[in-house]
Amino acid sequence: MGYETASKTDAESAIPGELGGMWFLKGELSTDELGLTVLELDPGAEGKEHDHGKDGQEEVYFVAEGVVEFDVGDDTVSVGEDEALRVDATTTRHVRNPGDERAKLVIAGAPL
Repeated sequence: MGYETASKTDAESAIPGELGGMWFLKGELSTDELGLTVLELDPGAEGKEHDHGKDGQEEVYFVAEGVVEFDVGDDTVSVGEDEALRVDATTTRHVRNPGDERAKLVIAGAPL
């Protein structure tokens, strides 16, 4: 088949529900070179600080709902609804939701 469809509910969340949810859709979409993740952060919740220096994966974060803040290297960057942020593989990143509403992000990462 030349295509796949998936819903975030097809995958199990990788983070506890009280923080929001994180669904990795690579397996459900059978991708070879691209990772796709849906991340929802409740108010005050934050992701794990990380980089992809070992695997060389750059990431693009698209904010579908809400406003989030990223610590990117030594900078703090605010990203609002319908905005995107690209981060180099070797740059450390850390996301948090400082707002009063749940934030929803779509994350694309490549190469895998």
